[in-house]
Amino acid sequence: MQRLFAEKTPWHVEWMDRVSPQVSEIAGRFANSTIFTRFVPPNHASDLPGKWQDYYKKWRMMTGEYLPPELIDLIAPLKQFVPPARIFDKFTYSPWHGGHLHQRLTAEHVTQLVISGGETDVCVLATVLGAIDHGYDVILLEDAVCGSADETHEASLTLLRNRFSVQLSVVTTDEFLSQATMPAGG
Repeated sequence: MQRLFAEKTPWHVEWMDRVSPQVSEIAGRFANSTIFTRFVPPNHASDLPGKWQDYYKKWRMMTGEYLPPELIDLIAPLKQFVPPARIFDKFTYSPWHGGHLHQRLTAEHVTQLVISGGETDVCVLATVLGAIDHGYDVILLEDAVCGSADETHEASLTLLRNRFSVQLSVVTTDEFLSQATMPAGG
């Protein structure tokens, strides 16, 4: 839910406007326990290892060398929740790389994660699978996630619903809020 995906860039996600109200609602109600993850491209393709270099050679215009730094920011409706909401920067699709997020959540005794954001078939998918791997009780808000292609968005939701039903609940924002008793830090 960052400006580089919301604004007219090569990575624009058209659906972001549609899910922003739901993400804002969740973040507003649970600001103390909200962590926004931000995807931060490198300054240069050579700053990252392996195939990431090829990726950023293709998307050179999205590296720090060319991308205005303010586009890394959260979209305006979400910035108001920081603080108390927190920001966790990541340099790959998954926020679990390096173990820092898991260490923070473990130290705070977090056992359940409610996931929203974009893109369903990239960063959201990586976040959900990593959360499952770490043993969290995962709730995915199906109307608070977005992708840039209907086909892969729907395929990702179908995969997650059908393959991970024991470790993951896929619900609407309203369904979640009607049952929400999320503790601080949870």
